[in-house]
Amino acid sequence: MNFLACASAMILNTTLREMDSNRTLDLDEPSTYMLQEWIISPPYTDMKMFLIPPIVCLVAAILIIPSILFVIFSSFSIRQETRYLLLGNALLCDLMYLIFYTLSAILNGANLMLPKYGCVLLLFLLAVTYCGGLLTAAAMVLDIFLAILFPLRYVAILPSSRTKKLIVLIWLSSGVFPGIIYLVLMVTQKPILCPLNTCSVPIILVMTLHGDDAVKLCYMLSFAALFLCLALIHGCYIILYLKTQQSGIWESIFSRASVTFLMHHTILFFYFSPLLALVVETLLYINAVIGLRTGIWMSLTICNVLMVLPKALFPYLYGLRYREISSP
Repeated sequence: MNFLACASAMILNTTLREMDSNRTLDLDEPSTYMLQEWIISPPYTDMKMFLIPPIVCLVAAILIIPSILFVIFSSFSIRQETRYLLLGNALLCDLMYLIFYTLSAILNGANLMLPKYGCVLLLFLLAVTYCGGLLTAAAMVLDIFLAILFPLRYVAILPSSRTKKLIVLIWLSSGVFPGIIYLVLMVTQKPILCPLNTCSVPIILVMTLHGDDAVKLCYMLSFAALFLCLALIHGCYIILYLKTQQSGIWESIFSRASVTFLMHHTILFFYFSPLLALVVETLLYINAVIGLRTGIWMSLTICNVLMVLPKALFPYLYGLRYREISSP
C-alpha cells in the first residue's frame, strides 16, 4: 500500500471513529470521497504555487544575509558587541531555516520521498533553527532590556565572552527540546500496520491533531513553550516602556526610540503571528468548524507564507538599520 493511500485510510478512519463518538463532526459520504481523492491525488498544480513564497524568501535572504554576516564576523570591533553577535546568530538561524524548509517544500512538491532517517534529520534541523531564531529574538530583547535599565553595569553583565556562551546555550537548548520530543514520541508510539511517512510540515501539523495522547501532549507543550517566550518578550517591552516614559524619548513618534520600538513589535508580530494562526486553525479543526481539506490548505498557507516571510524581511527591516553594517 503506498503512502498516500495509507494516509487517507488513517485520516478517514480516525475521523469516522470520532464521528461515531461525537456527532459534532458531520461528514457526509461525498465529502469523505472528495477528501480521499484529494489526499490520494492532491492538486499538485495548486500546491506548487505554495513553492513560490519559500523560494522567493530564500532568494531575498541569500541576497543580503551573507553580506551582513560577513560584515559582523570580519570586523573585530563589531563582533565584540553583544547586539551584533545576537543579530548575526538570528540571521544565521533564519537563513538555515529557509534553506531547509525550501528544500523540504521542493521535495514534497516534486513528490519525492526522503528515507526515514533523512526525513527525521530534516525535521530536526527545521525545529532547531526555528527555535534558535525565536530564542535569539528573546535574547535580543533581553539585551536591550539590560542596556537601558542597567547602562553602567551592562558591559559587566553581558560582555562579548558571555554573549558567545549565551549563543552556545541557545543552540543547545534549541536542539534539546526537539530531541526530547522526538525521543518521547519514539518510545511511546506503537508500530502500526500502515505508518504515515511524510516530510511535509503542513501535513504533519494536521496529522498531529489525529495522534494519540503523547503526540497531542508534545504539541501542546511546544506551543506553551513558544507562548511563554512571547510573554517574556512582551513583558520586557512593557517594563522598558514604563521605566522610560518619563525620560521624554517617546514624545515624538519619529524619535529613534519610537521607531525602534515599533520595528521590534512589527518583527515580533511577524514571528509570532503564524503561531497564533496555528492555534486558531487547531481550535477550528478540533471543533469541526473547518474540514480536513481546509485545514491542510490553512497549514500550507501558514507554513509556506507566514512562517518564512518574517525571516526574509528581518535582515532588511532590522539588519540594515545599523550604520556600522549598512555603511560601505
